[in-house]
Amino acid sequence: MKIRTILAAGLMALGLVGTTHADDGLDNPSRNPFYDGLKGKRVVFIPLAMGFDLTEGWAAIMRKQAADLGYTLEIRDPNWSTDAGTRALTALIAEKPDLIIAHNPDVQSYARLLKRAMDAGIKVVQLNLESVVPTDAYVGADWSRVGYIEADALVKQCGAGSGKSGKIAIIRGQPTAASDLYELYAYKQTFAKDPSIKIVSEQAAQYDPAKARAIMETVLQQHPDLCGVVGNWDNQDVGAGAAIQAAGKADDVYVVTSGGGNQIGCDNIKKGLLDLIISYDVPLQGNAINQQIVQSLLSPAKAGESKTSYYTPLTLLTKDNIGPRTCWQLDQLK
Repeated sequence: MKIRTILAAGLMALGLVGTTHADDGLDNPSRNPFYDGLKGKRVVFIPLAMGFDLTEGWAAIMRKQAADLGYTLEIRDPNWSTDAGTRALTALIAEKPDLIIAHNPDVQSYARLLKRAMDAGIKVVQLNLESVVPTDAYVGADWSRVGYIEADALVKQCGAGSGKSGKIAIIRGQPTAASDLYELYAYKQTFAKDPSIKIVSEQAAQYDPAKARAIMETVLQQHPDLCGVVGNWDNQDVGAGAAIQAAGKADDVYVVTSGGGNQIGCDNIKKGLLDLIISYDVPLQGNAINQQIVQSLLSPAKAGESKTSYYTPLTLLTKDNIGPRTCWQLDQLK
């Protein structure tokens, strides 16, 4: 009885007894500030382009949360045009949405505009590709770590003690993109530690699998004893894998790349076009960006006042560990 008396007194002090009864349940006082703080807010996503696995996957996950929580999500699609992306950002600075999500084509093109947006009171989150200007948040892959993992894998396959030529080809994506620059630094730092590794080619395919294939066909003609290839993106580097397979060298040349972990990537591993994909997991990234959206919209901090980074976990995909549920399909995210 004494415990009941103390509990009743405590509830009365909190104002929970008298009008509230145990049989009626209890209203959660935290709900209204959460939903009210998000309702009607405006978020705008500027991707590199729509129509490919990464951006379509992120957008599907972001759309679901926006509809659920009552804020709006718009997409301004530059369709691979940096000029169009720049114009979109400039227009948004005048329009003043609550949050801009930027998928940077390179480290410089959007940098000044992102700073201008924050100066104008607009919060900015960068998604998977950074600029040189830090913003309120970055959510995405740690490209340096991706590069170190890729390079280590090739050293194991082609380096000292492997009995192989040690010849490595690097296929870059967009040479001024953060992913490309940070990965390249990691590659060269790692390869320099093993004198048996020789970089025989370093060329950019600009995210185009046809260019990657053409590059690899030439490299194989010049270096038929090539041991390994490291590339920037699996959608691009499947072209290199196709050239290697067509030359009958799929068992001799180890192809390492990175990607969002979609089903096509897993299928290309099964086909023998790629050997290792460092997956940064688009569904997981979508959930992380959604959490950051909510945090940014609800935070009382002003735009640019605090800056954070969240590097999403990485998964190594090979023919030995992929299964029916390893990779995702877009329909599953909608």
